[in-house]
Amino acid sequence: MRITVVCVGKLKEKYWQDAVSEYNKRLGRYHKMEIVELPDEKAPETMSVAQETEVKRKEGERILKAVKEDSFVVVLAIEGKMMTSEGLADFMAKKAVGGVSHMTFIIGGSLGLSKAVMDRGNFALSFSPMTFPHQMMRVILLEQIYRAERINRKEPYHK
Repeated sequence: MRITVVCVGKLKEKYWQDAVSEYNKRLGRYHKMEIVELPDEKAPETMSVAQETEVKRKEGERILKAVKEDSFVVVLAIEGKMMTSEGLADFMAKKAVGGVSHMTFIIGGSLGLSKAVMDRGNFALSFSPMTFPHQMMRVILLEQIYRAERINRKEPYHK
């Protein structure tokens, strides 16, 4: 299966870059991986609801341009379905057996995802009701995809 991670915002700190690089390398054994990093929309510290909607709309347009039409899209959203690591492994295995050859995971910017991106999603996944920085979420997502592959292949991995 091909896996694409589309994310808004750059990884500035070397430790985040190193962690993403490590998991991307590990996942390369199992999948053709692609990470698409999109610029976040510059926005003032305090915004009106209309300004927030406009920022999400602009980021959403960039996200949707990066999503391939034939891809099964998983949006990361607080309101999505929570799963265990084993649940994610089972979900990914069932999608692969069911004919999904390309899965795209989307991590939005600091304000979340636009309605258009949420509507494009085939599945909404939540890692927690808490909000995480996009840099950390990228590492957590890659680690969980790697863990899912290890679980599905019954290969050892730390608990």
